[in-house]
Amino acid sequence: MSGSAEGQVAKLRELVYATGSTVFFGGAGVSTESGIPDFRSATGLYHARQGFGEEPEYLLSHSCFARDSELFFQYYKKNLVARDAKPNTAHLALAKLEEQGHLSAVVTQNVDGLHQAAGSKTVYELHGSNWRQFCVRCGAKYSLDYVLEQDGVPKCEKCDGIVRPQVVLYEESLPQREWDGVVRAIEAADLLIVGGTSLAVYPAAGLLGHFRGANLVLINKSETPADGRAQLVIHDAIGQVLGAVVTSL
Repeated sequence: MSGSAEGQVAKLRELVYATGSTVFFGGAGVSTESGIPDFRSATGLYHARQGFGEEPEYLLSHSCFARDSELFFQYYKKNLVARDAKPNTAHLALAKLEEQGHLSAVVTQNVDGLHQAAGSKTVYELHGSNWRQFCVRCGAKYSLDYVLEQDGVPKCEKCDGIVRPQVVLYEESLPQREWDGVVRAIEAADLLIVGGTSLAVYPAAGLLGHFRGANLVLINKSETPADGRAQLVIHDAIGQVLGAVVTSL
């Protein structure tokens, strides 16, 4: 880490230590350090087009699920499920900050469950979770393993309906209860740390509009549309930054 980056981390450390209520809002970049690829990256787009002949946004859409369930589950199982992924330094650091009383909530766009696996207790999953599966006809609940073990389209043992992941697909609305909880948490925060997201996907990216606190911090390897309004911008690996903050507290 360069000298300037160390100075930025020191500033973030001061903010985290001095702030009464901190919320972390993260995207795909938080999980890429666990080996989970970002399907919206150039590599992800390439693999989707080459292997499935479609854009990821279509393959993970309600339209694809409804019209071509076979194709949907082929792509979903291969590209959106990382059964053996483990929490990385960023996940562990956030869980530690919560344990120490420096973090009130984690808001994530990811569906991998790694924040909970790391030990975080207050986690808002805007896009749902791969670990929860349900029958679209009768609502029966199933495990991820059940879905992965089925050939083709997984079917309910009770009513023969399709069993799908409890994740928000393209063209579907975010769960209102989860959204309301996130808005309340962000509105109450004094410090909002945004990491591992390009802030390009709405409505989630619009959550910054609900922040009324004193300090907005952005941690991302590339620039985001909100860089100009943040009090602190760190263009570095999120695990490295948050890990340094925790080990120094």
